[in-house]
Amino acid sequence: MVDGLITILFMVVVGSVIGGFTNHIAIKMLFHPYEAKYIGNWRVPFTPGLIPKRREDLAIQLGRTVSNYLLTPDMFRTKILSPEVRDMAAAFAKQKVEETVFRDDRTLAQWLDIAGFSQLPRTIEDKVDEVIHTQFANVQNTLSTKTIRELIPADFEATMDQKVPEFIEYLLEKGENYFKSYDGQIAIQKMLNDFLQSKGSLGGMVQMFLGGDTSSLAETVQRELLNFLKSDGIYNVLHNLIHGEYEKLKDRPVTDFTADIDFDRIEASVKAYAKKEMNLDERLNYTIHHYWPQGKTWATEELLPKLLDRGFAEAENKIEDVVKKLNLEEVVRQQVDTFPVQKLEELILGISKREFKMITFLGFVLGGVIGVVQGLFAVFV
Repeated sequence: MVDGLITILFMVVVGSVIGGFTNHIAIKMLFHPYEAKYIGNWRVPFTPGLIPKRREDLAIQLGRTVSNYLLTPDMFRTKILSPEVRDMAAAFAKQKVEETVFRDDRTLAQWLDIAGFSQLPRTIEDKVDEVIHTQFANVQNTLSTKTIRELIPADFEATMDQKVPEFIEYLLEKGENYFKSYDGQIAIQKMLNDFLQSKGSLGGMVQMFLGGDTSSLAETVQRELLNFLKSDGIYNVLHNLIHGEYEKLKDRPVTDFTADIDFDRIEASVKAYAKKEMNLDERLNYTIHHYWPQGKTWATEELLPKLLDRGFAEAENKIEDVVKKLNLEEVVRQQVDTFPVQKLEELILGISKREFKMITFLGFVLGGVIGVVQGLFAVFV
């Protein structure tokens, strides 16, 4: 009886050791050895371990699992583009706009300095000077090579041509009105007196013949002048004279009228006026709120909500394309494929260490049970 118990106990011990040790070796063979072992050219069986040997397949399968079931477009829509995230983004953006852009203690000049454009006012002034100089140079070049006719627009020239007859009629009308007036009569009489006095004794004789009163002669001259101004001949003479001089004027070079103009002085005055009116140093010494008091309200209540709505809508429409371009399956495969097996072992054992111990313990138990069965069989059969 005692020998039977010893046999059974021996079988239990042997079975437990074999079962536990076998499971322990099986677990170790999941990772070890990390590399294939060779005896000469012959590769030792079961080397490397299962996971190192199948790491590439594991990486591919993990990549598929992550891309197909974990990091999917729907997951991004649900988690990243959720209303909660949008509200958080809106609150953050509003806070930053209020704290940074519309601060009351930061001027436009300081903003330019932060952005690296502290020399922008001088650059603008130099650019304005350059533009003014270029325009003056162009004007001077144009004036030095053109006639008046070439410079004036065609429609303006046509309008001025139509005004020549009207101008002549205006002159004749004003002349007629003048000579009809009392002042015109006095002027005619004075001119007659001056004319007769300039003729010496002959003029004196005429004055004596008229009794020293030239008013009647002045009236006659006045009447004849009025008739003369109303005649067609004087209109034609004035028309030919004025129109001819007008045409000659249009064909004269512009330089005939600009020779005495100091363009350099005018250019300097325009530059100084432009800088004075821009007054950049003074204007940039105010905050954004000074120029745009309602800017904060508009930016936070109108602009930001619209931008966020547009951004989230575009992100939702493009999320599938973005996920495809990220190629998460390949990214995961590459990361797992290059992940050190030792770190992978530590990761898995850190998660499943207790379960692996239970598997080893289960091996001891099953081995013991098998040992009991074998011992009983050996003793009683």
